[in-house]
Amino acid sequence: MAGPLAGMKVIELSHIMSGPVCGMMLADMGAEVIKVEKMDGGDDCRRFAPILDHGESASFMMLNRNKRDIALNLKTEGGKEVLRRMLADADVVTENYRNGTMEKLGLGYDVLKELNPGLIYCSVSGYGRTGPFADKGGFDLIAQGLSGMMSNTGEPGQDPIKAGSPIADINAGILAALGIAAAYAHKLQTGRGQVVDTSLLEAGFQQMYWPAANYFSEGVILPKMGSANSTSTPYQAFRTRDGWINIGAANQGNYDRLLQVLDAPEIANDPRFASNPERMRHRDALVALITARLVQDTTDNWVTRLDAVGLPVGAVLDIAQAVAHPQILEREMIVETHHPVTGSARSIALPIRFSETPKQVNRPAPLHGEHTLEILHEYGFDAQRIAELRNEGAILAAVG
Repeated sequence: MAGPLAGMKVIELSHIMSGPVCGMMLADMGAEVIKVEKMDGGDDCRRFAPILDHGESASFMMLNRNKRDIALNLKTEGGKEVLRRMLADADVVTENYRNGTMEKLGLGYDVLKELNPGLIYCSVSGYGRTGPFADKGGFDLIAQGLSGMMSNTGEPGQDPIKAGSPIADINAGILAALGIAAAYAHKLQTGRGQVVDTSLLEAGFQQMYWPAANYFSEGVILPKMGSANSTSTPYQAFRTRDGWINIGAANQGNYDRLLQVLDAPEIANDPRFASNPERMRHRDALVALITARLVQDTTDNWVTRLDAVGLPVGAVLDIAQAVAHPQILEREMIVETHHPVTGSARSIALPIRFSETPKQVNRPAPLHGEHTLEILHEYGFDAQRIAELRNEGAILAAVG
C-alpha cells in the first residue's frame, strides 16, 4: 500500500460503523488493516440492508474496503493465541466493544502493553471509558439525543429529529483516526504506545459548537430553525418551481446581490429588511417574499443567475444527483472495486488528498474469513497448528 500511513499495521476488532470507518480511513491512507471478525456471522453490519443478490451487504461493503479479514473465536484459547501473536508486532488495535469486554477476554490494555509497549489501543465506545455511563452500550440515535443535536435539528415546533446521516457514528470514526494518527506520531518519536479513547456521545457533542457558544455567552438555548441560520438571514433553503435551492446572503453585500437578481424593489425599500438585525426580527416575512419570487423559476435557472453575481448558491440534491455531480466526480469521490462475489462495487472515497503520498483503493470489502489462512501462514502457524485451531473451533476460513 502507498499513502502517508504506509508501514502502519492495524488490527481492527471493531464492528458495524464507527470503528470500521476509522479502519477504512487508515487503510485508504496506506495502513495495513486486518479485520478480525467473530465466527458466528461476522460483523453485524453484514446483515444490514440492502442485501445484494449474492448475499453480501452493501452497507458492509461501503465501510470495509482495503482490509483483509480473519475470523476468530476469541472465547477459545486458540483464538486468543492467534490474536496475541498478531498484536505482538501491531502498531494499532481498534475496538468498539462495551467497556470491560477486552479485559474479560484477558486482552485489556494493561495486558497488551506488556506484550507490545508500542501498541496504540483505540477504544471507540458509546460514552467513553470513564464516567457514570461508561458501561452502557452506545448507539448513534441515543448519542444524537444526549448530545443536544436532536433538540437543535428540524423545523420550529417539530418533534425531535435525528440527522439523516449517522453523524455521531461517522464522526467518532473520524476522531478515532485522528487520535490514532497523533498517537502514531508520538510513537515514532518515543517508541511508546498509548490509549486513544473517544465516543459517540463526544462525537455528537462536538457538533454543537454554535449552540454551545450561544449558551455559554448569553445563556440562550437556540431554537430549531430548519435550514436557517441563527446569526444572519437570508441564509437557508428556499423552494423553487421544481425543487429547492440554498442561498447564502448572510452579509449586506450578498443580500444586495440577491435583491439585484430577484429584481425586488419592494423588498429592498422595506425598512423591516434594511439591516441584518432587522431582517432577523422579520425573518418569516422576508422568507415568504423571497420564496414568492423563487417559485416562479427553476432551480437550475436561479443557480445560473445567482452564480453570475457571485452569490453563494447551490441546489439541494438527493444522493442520485450528488454522486453524478461534476465536482464530486472531478474530485474522484466515487471509487470502484471488483468484489469476488458481487462484481463491480462503488463506494465513497477518502475525502482527503495528498500531493506526495496519494491514497489508494486496492481491495474490495473482504468476505467473512477470506484471508484467515493467508494471515495465519504470515504469522508462522504451520499446517498442523492450523488444523488444531480448526478442530478447536478457534478459526473460520472462507476458502481452503
